[in-house]
Amino acid sequence: MKKIISVALCLVMILSTVLAFASCGGKTEKLKLIDVKLTDEQYAFVFKKGNSALQKEFNDFLAKIQENGEFDKYVAKYFKNEGTKVGYAVTTTDVVNDDTNLVVATNCPFEPFEYLGEDGKAYGLDIEIAAAFAKEKNLTLVIKNIVDFDAIFTQVDAGYADVGMAGITASESRKALYDFSTDYYNASQKLIVPESCTDFDGCKTVEDVENVLKGLKGKTIGYQTGTTGGLYINGDADWGFDGFSNITGKGYQTAVDAANDMLNGNVYAVVVDAAPAEAIVAALNK
Repeated sequence: MKKIISVALCLVMILSTVLAFASCGGKTEKLKLIDVKLTDEQYAFVFKKGNSALQKEFNDFLAKIQENGEFDKYVAKYFKNEGTKVGYAVTTTDVVNDDTNLVVATNCPFEPFEYLGEDGKAYGLDIEIAAAFAKEKNLTLVIKNIVDFDAIFTQVDAGYADVGMAGITASESRKALYDFSTDYYNASQKLIVPESCTDFDGCKTVEDVENVLKGLKGKTIGYQTGTTGGLYINGDADWGFDGFSNITGKGYQTAVDAANDMLNGNVYAVVVDAAPAEAIVAALNK
């Protein structure tokens, strides 16, 4: 009798564990995107404060490719998989930044804006824009993959890079310290959750999602350090984000790292820019 009871208890414990992992924030093999825009942002390229000559050249170039349709072709490549994607070598050594090259500081992975292909080359919307600009100006393109997103600004400010191109939101607080190109892409933050999570079922608006977030207890949400996702969760007066005092935010080097940690059951959800979020979900659900 004791043996039968022990076996029954063991089965109950196993079932409980499985159900716990299947709940929102537990281990799962699939992810899903909550298709509600949480923010409204504009991406731009960043330059050292006062580098108005390069800023103007980039602005003129952006206007040109947007008018002649080249920009739309780049977007189609990386958002609709239309056309042949072109990769460019990433430098692994120090580079002398002079008038013969265009040194771009970026941060991979952030598909479809910038990411590393299986060949080790950099691909993405930002990368092809940089390459086209360099070609038109007869400059040698140099791509530096900066592991720490925040260090992109340091690289530009110190003159180690001419321009930062990494899906960067041009906020008012950043504009006080750096110069930016004209906006080239409208972005927003979205949530990624385990496929089994039903907490956001029926949410249609940002208010719906935020009401769910405000009602959470003891949850951790991941984001890429230095990005809008962290400011959205933790709150930032300059950006107008109240934050969520009931949620613990956890920063990661990349949003992919955060998503993988969610798959391991260590965070409840991940907040990241919409286009990269779609790419992350598609890649990790394969």
